[in-house]
Amino acid sequence: MIETRALVDTGAALTVVPRSIANELGLRVTAKSGVMTGAGVIEVDRSRAFIELEGRSEIVPVVISDVIDKVLIGVTTLEILELEVDPVTGRLREGRLLLY
Repeated sequence: MIETRALVDTGAALTVVPRSIANELGLRVTAKSGVMTGAGVIEVDRSRAFIELEGRSEIVPVVISDVIDKVLIGVTTLEILELEVDPVTGRLREGRLLLY
């Protein structure tokens, strides 16, 4: 288990974990994907990680990054944990699961 600060990125679908943290956690690469970034398409490793945020926890899909050096929490993780960003305060609040 690692406790770290993370940035919520509502422009990202998946949560991003730096390679150093993925290695420390022993995350197993389960797939490779091409992802669109500001620098174009790059290939990244994918895995799953147990994430706890605001007292809620779940195993979620993650992208392992060799470029980004901090944990970025993506929208998929927020939705799985039933959280959303309050646009007024910029803080996380309870949300609802969307069934669509």
